[in-house]
Amino acid sequence: MKLLNLFIALATVTASCTASPQPAKQDHPEQNKPEQSEGPKTHAATGKTLVAYYSFTGNCRAIVNALTSSIEADVLEILPAEEGLDYAANNYEIGSSLIAAIRNNPSDPASYPAIKPVKKDASNYDTIIIVTPLWWSNMAAPMQTYLFQNGSKMAGKTIGLIVSSASSGISSVVADAKRLIPSGNFLQDSLWIRASEVNQASELTASWCSKMFPSNQEDTTMKVTITAAGKAFTATIEGSETGKAFIQRLPMTLEMSELNGNEKYCYGVALPQNDSRYDRIEAGDIMLYSGDCVVLFYGLAGGYNYTRIGKIEDITGLADALGRGSVSVKFEKL
Repeated sequence: MKLLNLFIALATVTASCTASPQPAKQDHPEQNKPEQSEGPKTHAATGKTLVAYYSFTGNCRAIVNALTSSIEADVLEILPAEEGLDYAANNYEIGSSLIAAIRNNPSDPASYPAIKPVKKDASNYDTIIIVTPLWWSNMAAPMQTYLFQNGSKMAGKTIGLIVSSASSGISSVVADAKRLIPSGNFLQDSLWIRASEVNQASELTASWCSKMFPSNQEDTTMKVTITAAGKAFTATIEGSETGKAFIQRLPMTLEMSELNGNEKYCYGVALPQNDSRYDRIEAGDIMLYSGDCVVLFYGLAGGYNYTRIGKIEDITGLADALGRGSVSVKFEKL
């Protein structure tokens, strides 16, 4: 969407629009041997959310146990094809070599260590949460293998990331995830749990889930009335962080400008941004562009990055009400 020459004026209820870096300190796989465990217990799996994890020291396994007490999910453990490897042996020689091979040639399948076949198909899930350790600033090699092999099945899906490390920051692990799942719809916030915080995993994952995945389904959608040229339309607003922030600003009247014969837009409404690429946008879609521009579509569009706000339920008469020029549009809670 091309930016026009605009000025922004906000009033109380009216808005008027006119190769991964290396940190100084490296994390290695912790020296603990893998713990024996029966594995995470799922919480009434729905088939819509998958938690995929790899754990060498047992920290990520503990995190997944805590996580699945907060959300309903199927659980998939990623296991190296060769059992009994001690990645910490000989000054971490095995683990560091695996990471080096991936860094040197990340596009070559031969760079990734073999893992055991997985029994759950990522394409069957709407949301996928990756729980992984950090090795030498990067994502643990076995998890990279899983995502290298299955990332294409996660296109367009909601992707969450939880990372365990001793001390190093997780930015390079996030970069690995986005490289391996290039078309994933990543949650705005990844969760970093340091090794010293694993005993707090229940509280940390519960807090993260309450923000990323609201559990009260009745509260995840909200209704608003949109009025233009004296005609009212009912819209459903997403129960996302963006949608909730939008609702909190209501009632609000926007002076919306015309663009492309299919949309009205207004800058100056800053909301939480979590963009995805939309190749098809329909009349009635309400979107956020560039983090502070509300866009109301009355015709087909596509090919840009937006964060969805909501959608008008019945668009009969919408194009006529919006007209072909600037228009005053009022948004208020139903």
